[in-house]
Amino acid sequence: MNFLKYTSYLYLAFGIYFLYEGYTKWESGTETPWLSFIIAGLAIFMFFFRRKFAKKFEDRNKQS
Repeated sequence: MNFLKYTSYLYLAFGIYFLYEGYTKWESGTETPWLSFIIAGLAIFMFFFRRKFAKKFEDRNKQS
């Protein structure tokens, strides 16, 4: 269960990667970067979402 704490950081890494990919597509002008930016936004959202619920479950387990 300990590794589940760190999986949220995987979402953050993917978000940063897709932001970089979207930026390079934007600068080159060859493709539309919107899909990369949408995926990056979802990944960053999932990072905060998973972190919030991990803290909530941790607090619940401490109370029990």
